Amino acid sequence: MKIQGKMFLWLSVFILAVAVLYGVWSKEPVGTTALFLAFGLAAMIGYYLAFTARRVDQMAQDDKEADVADESGEVGFFSPHSWQPLSLAIGGALAFLGVAMGWWLLYFSLPVILIGIFGWVFEYYRGENQNQ
Repeated sequence: MKIQGKMFLWLSVFILAVAVLYGVWSKEPVGTTALFLAFGLAAMIGYYLAFTARRVDQMAQDDKEADVADESGEVGFFSPHSWQPLSLAIGGALAFLGVAMGWWLLYFSLPVILIGIFGWVFEYYRGENQNQ
């Protein structure tokens, strides 16, 4: 994680230099503000990764002599099948369609979104996947 922290911190320094140069040269406030916000986001991510890298053990990506297989192992648990993202996608599509067509459509999209969120959160607390 040390290398990612350094990369984001160097990226934030570059974005800051570009933001200052862009602001002085163009005198356009929107682009300058966007670049300064991008600097802040890159600096926050870089600080978090650098701060976290000090607290965790050295990973294989920090070792110059490491192989790809050194980082192998279990990555995490991923759901083999789930219908909840489809429900959320339909609800989100209805919500964005409501912004374009009429706000009344949000009344129909909100229950679909809430059902999708509730189902996704409690997916492994009930039904056939209860003990996974």
